[in-house]
Amino acid sequence: MSIVNSLSPRAITAPESGIVEVVNYARGREGLLPLWVGEGDLPTPDFISKAAMDALAAGETFYTWQRGIPELRQALSDYYGRHFGVTLSPEHFYITGSGMQAIQIAVQAMTSPGDEIAYLTPAWPNIAAALEIAGARSVGVELQFEGGKWAVDLDRIEAAITPKTKGLFVNTPSNPTGWTATKQDLAQILEIARKHGLWIMADEIYARYFYAGGRAPSFFDVMEPGDKIFFVNSFSKNWSMTGWRVGWIVGPPETGQVLENLIQYSTSGVAQFMQKGAVAALNHGDDFVAANISKAAEARDILCDALIATNRVETLKPDGALYAFLKIDGITDSRKAAIDIVDKTGVGLAPGAAFGAGGELFLRACFLRDPAQVRTAAERLCDYIMSR
Repeated sequence: MSIVNSLSPRAITAPESGIVEVVNYARGREGLLPLWVGEGDLPTPDFISKAAMDALAAGETFYTWQRGIPELRQALSDYYGRHFGVTLSPEHFYITGSGMQAIQIAVQAMTSPGDEIAYLTPAWPNIAAALEIAGARSVGVELQFEGGKWAVDLDRIEAAITPKTKGLFVNTPSNPTGWTATKQDLAQILEIARKHGLWIMADEIYARYFYAGGRAPSFFDVMEPGDKIFFVNSFSKNWSMTGWRVGWIVGPPETGQVLENLIQYSTSGVAQFMQKGAVAALNHGDDFVAANISKAAEARDILCDALIATNRVETLKPDGALYAFLKIDGITDSRKAAIDIVDKTGVGLAPGAAFGAGGELFLRACFLRDPAQVRTAAERLCDYIMSR
């Protein structure tokens, strides 16, 4: 038996990220325009970094609150009051070491080995992987795609529910499709969850990136006291903090000790000086987030208008999130196409096959970048498409 084969089967079978595979293939190339991962091109703004550096210099380097420092939990309470119109005490908030860990903690809280979670696909691949590694089973429910537009089929969700189903994972606005649930969609999904006694894990990380204005519809708009919902989120996208690895969960206060215990036995809490940076992001970052959203909207129009004009790309401008999900005529192997495109154009795209069922024929481009760079990327991609 090899050393690797002596490891846990769950660990051995954890899939390589199809996104990271392409990134590793071409990372660092001269002239590269990297639209493959879900982050912007700006570093963390100074007012956030300075708050963390000041806390570090002041010696805030000791063990801290497992649920998050009180100041940060209060800042999140205030943030949700401003942007979601809800009154939530700090006891609803739990700080995690990234949005990814927020998902892992929620999965651990919701499932036992052999349980099932249904999720809408194409989807960020980490959700299915997190479930499988935890010993649960991920059940993909395909969104409908027609005329460049994505939509949810509620009958498909109902059909995916079995006696082993413990919850539904709903990401809206969606990575990678940009599908954005309406308030009616969310009310109907919540009714399904209530009917079957299921939890909902709501990933609303892109809620502020909603191009009709304001924020996207949220489960906060339709839920009632007693509904079983964990909201998972991150500081990454709004405040250009992808490398910080700080996220949060919004959950019922009754679950607080369970969540605290799961945090304790994974990371034992997020560094206090990093949390101070997150406080600054929430309390002083609304203008920065608004500027990021404005930039994304401009870049979205540049990229999508150019590609749609070729008449060889099936897509529409996404209603939300940071991604154009592109179906290019003649492409049947998105992994092979992503490698070919980066080789021939210097534009890094993520292969749709990485996002599961329904994504195989697509490529994903993140447009949260300098619109001038996105225009150059669009020109290169259009030349590639028209030369096929």
